[in-house]
Amino acid sequence: MAKNLVIVESPAKAKTIEKFLGKDFKVESSFGHIADLPSKELGVDVENDFKPKYIVDQEKKPVVKKLKDLAKKAETIWLASDEDREGEAISWHLAETLNLDRSRTKRIVFNSITKSAIQKAIENPREINYNLVNAQQARRVLDRLVGYELSPVLWKKIKPGLSAGRVQSVAVRLIVEREREIDAFNPEASYKVVAEFKTENGSVFGAKLLKNFETKDEALAFLNKNAGAVFSVSALDKKLAKKSPAAPFTTSTLQQEASRKLYFSVARTMQVAQRLYEAGLITYMRTDSVNLSGEAIGAAKDTIIKNYGEKYSKVRNYKGKSKGAQEAHEAIRPTDMNLQSPSLERDQAKLYELIWKRTLASQMSDAELERTNVKIKTNSYQEQFTANGEVIKFDGFLKVYLEGKDEEDIAEEQEGLLPAMKIGDHLNYNYITATERFTRPPYRYTEATLVKKLEELGIGRPSTYAPTISTIQNRGYVEKGSIEGEERKYSQLILESDKIEEKSLSELIGSDKGKLVPTDIGIIVNDFLVDNFAHILDYNFTAKVEEDFDEIAEGREDWQKVLKDFYEDFHPQVLDVEENALRASGERVLGTDPKSGRQVAVRLGRFGPMVQIGTVEEEDKPLFASLLPEQSLNTITYEEAMELFQLPRKLGVFEGEEVEANVGRFGPYVRYGKKFVSLDKGESAFDVDLERAIELIREKQKADAPIAVYENKDVIKGKGRFGPFIKWDGMFINVNKKYDFDNLTQADIVELIEAKKQKEAEKLVREWADEGIRIEKARWGRHSIIKGKMKVELSKDVDAAKISLEDAQALLEKKKPSKKTKKT
Repeated sequence: MAKNLVIVESPAKAKTIEKFLGKDFKVESSFGHIADLPSKELGVDVENDFKPKYIVDQEKKPVVKKLKDLAKKAETIWLASDEDREGEAISWHLAETLNLDRSRTKRIVFNSITKSAIQKAIENPREINYNLVNAQQARRVLDRLVGYELSPVLWKKIKPGLSAGRVQSVAVRLIVEREREIDAFNPEASYKVVAEFKTENGSVFGAKLLKNFETKDEALAFLNKNAGAVFSVSALDKKLAKKSPAAPFTTSTLQQEASRKLYFSVARTMQVAQRLYEAGLITYMRTDSVNLSGEAIGAAKDTIIKNYGEKYSKVRNYKGKSKGAQEAHEAIRPTDMNLQSPSLERDQAKLYELIWKRTLASQMSDAELERTNVKIKTNSYQEQFTANGEVIKFDGFLKVYLEGKDEEDIAEEQEGLLPAMKIGDHLNYNYITATERFTRPPYRYTEATLVKKLEELGIGRPSTYAPTISTIQNRGYVEKGSIEGEERKYSQLILESDKIEEKSLSELIGSDKGKLVPTDIGIIVNDFLVDNFAHILDYNFTAKVEEDFDEIAEGREDWQKVLKDFYEDFHPQVLDVEENALRASGERVLGTDPKSGRQVAVRLGRFGPMVQIGTVEEEDKPLFASLLPEQSLNTITYEEAMELFQLPRKLGVFEGEEVEANVGRFGPYVRYGKKFVSLDKGESAFDVDLERAIELIREKQKADAPIAVYENKDVIKGKGRFGPFIKWDGMFINVNKKYDFDNLTQADIVELIEAKKQKEAEKLVREWADEGIRIEKARWGRHSIIKGKMKVELSKDVDAAKISLEDAQALLEKKKPSKKTKKT
């Protein structure tokens, strides 16, 4: 056994670190937290200074046993979890749960997994930082109190199965409030005027009038003034300007830029960054800091001079604006600036290149620009046209990188290079247009702009952004929009050759594709929480709690006192709301049913948003119809609601089976007997007829016909929510792009099935780890069930993937020698 045991958080990190340490070091993984609050109880003793009850989950017990055994044999145990609060808490749990001898235990931290960083950490061990541990405990316990006490209130007052969270609920509130701003927005029209002018030597350029016209008549009157007008340059202003590079990446700026440039979700960005970090390619990816080490600045300078020359280099030291910067480590940067394009899988290569470029650009010279502003007058009226141009005199950092912009921050672009002109030059117009434009509503949040807003408000920290955004979507409170938008017509007046013509144009508006949109349940839960727990959902209060955590981490605040101060106000409020608050369903009365005279309303029901004819107080039972996926309680009209009662529509009979059209959770479909066939995009369950339904049924029958037979069982193929698949023996097997799905060969099918069977067998091994049972495949193709020193060999025709835990235990039991045999 090695003298030193190093415990890290992940197996991938363990493999990388083991390469850097000699034979005297054994590196093992704790697979994240080994202890946490129990999932089925509060786990916090509120009467005893909020003492948490930490337990080792069943699936973590084998890991703990293994680490305990290794720790007993090692001379020194090195706790090497991440350097943030979460990592510090993991080290503390390891020390407590494994009963580590303090004299033999050392805590080490590093912000990159490189040989020099690991060796430096070994040379500079420290004690566990209990301030960081307590800051993590405070967050974990406070969030547990909020979630555990608020969720039952939501079950009672809205719908079973709902949940609430301190930061997540505030994020939902931001999205709901933005949606209401959009709903309340009334667009105002005006006419914007632009022109194309021609100089005396024939060069053309664009210009715009700074004044807008409120009506078509005003715009028309202005264009008429330009017929026969003489134009000239009235002013020409040239200014030198500089543009500086953006600071190196923090967690939030990396998430925002990866969204803008790579179209990564926040969760995907963090998953890919984690892999880059564990491979030793970048520094730690959860950080508020924009600071670079002297070593990194020097390496960047050398790379810049080597690749671009001395004039492109400018050493810069950045200071963060975040008032609650959690850790003092570096910005996110490559560990080796000389490594520009390592051989990586696609997503990792893209993100690495983004980090490399941003880091390098941050140490480069300013870009030098020449900005030109030209004003154009006429003798026909007082208003002047203006044209702007921009010329890059020295590209500086732009040679490598330019930060992206969010949709709402994009101003009108510069027109580029303007032709040579001087004051007094005569100009002719080629055309002048007055185009009807509408004011824009606020933009919906994307994942990236939501992170930006949370950071601006001081809500959350680097480790919380990704899980917060994932959680609110997983809970069904927010979803990614899919509406392409609707057409809006607008007018354009064109003056050309002193004649005016009018065109009718159209544009798409109201698209929410890829944006964060609150669901009906999200809106109802938000409104209930804001009405009854305004303090908890207050932006300033949530930011203040984050500041309290920071104070705890600095040792300036007692974590139990922070929890006590919070809980003294919170708990009585929960009891009061649970007792006295009215139920919330988002009910909206739309009108009266013409047939029965009963009330028609929409509200949230047990199975989601629905329309209801009648009330429970009436003698006749109410009638119900579910809303379509694209419909909302807040926007559905009376006519749309009544139309829902036409479903399901009976279309007729085909091959002796009844055919009907309806809408389910995955959209509109046709039901034929017990089979369901989805309608194509754009088709409606209200419009489809029997002829079209039969066409879809036949296509489905053809698609469901077996494409092959393997081991005497049919193989069929299809396309589902997660892409193309084949189905064999009850297993659904995804078919990736490596295969030609339309022309799968027998060899392809065998390969896919065998790979899936192997994966299922490996999955079983993982599931049985806590029982100490595993399945291994021998070289000759047979499988064995193993527990300790016992081994049961399976016959070749037995499918190991289908053996249950009970079967495995029974086979091992049979293998046990009897007591009589042992005695003999």
